Amino acid sequence: MAENDSKQFLINKTSTDYSNDLSMAAENHESHILIVEDDQGRKEFTLERPIYSIGRDRECDIRLVSQFVSRRHATLVRLPRNDRSNSHYYRIIDGDARGKPSSNGLMINGRKLSAYDLKNEDEVVFGPQVRAIYYLLKRDTVPPGQTDASEYDITLINPGMTEDLED
Repeated sequence: MAENDSKQFLINKTSTDYSNDLSMAAENHESHILIVEDDQGRKEFTLERPIYSIGRDRECDIRLVSQFVSRRHATLVRLPRNDRSNSHYYRIIDGDARGKPSSNGLMINGRKLSAYDLKNEDEVVFGPQVRAIYYLLKRDTVPPGQTDASEYDITLINPGMTEDLED
């Protein structure tokens, strides 16, 4: 039933006003990131919009380069959390916004599923050697591949201090 509700939501959602999306992410102090690996390598997408199409088609918001991926393989939908935190989460749904499923489906964390509410570090496999990792970064969280500046101890040396060493 949740799958049908999601598909109906996608069909009825026609708004393209994304003006509040960046301010919402800043207010909530969270970032949603999707790191995609396909035949062309690794790409990172910061998720800010309410809907994303994922697939091989050039018109997709997140394009996957692989012969094993459907033209419209999956859809990401942003939904509000019910905890009154003013935050949201993303649900991935197999197929396009009209409910047509992909040819090969989705494997999420090793299980074949038609829809799933993404959580931090979930892995989505679209086909052979085509996958994505979802990250939900909260405030004070360092994104993967980056380091925290406090990790480095930078000590400035006055040039006059080194004269004694040369004698």
